[in-house]
Amino acid sequence: MIRASDCIVPADFPELRNLCWNRNPNRSITREEAFLLYDRNWRFVDEDSLTDNERSLIDALEGEFGAGLKIGSWRPVGT
Repeated sequence: MIRASDCIVPADFPELRNLCWNRNPNRSITREEAFLLYDRNWRFVDEDSLTDNERSLIDALEGEFGAGLKIGSWRPVGT
């Protein structure tokens, strides 16, 4: 069962909201989904526009799911 504390509302974070262009940004997603959205789409994130709150979220997600890597820093083998 997913706890409310494990969920994020993308609309609360401007850059994450932008990454949710194909879904309802007011619908909660899990923290892992948020991490994956940021990581897969980091090239579309305007880092200069990140709020302190969103930067804190990203730092926390990197700590939880990043296995020591920064979001957007990994590259698939062969690229």
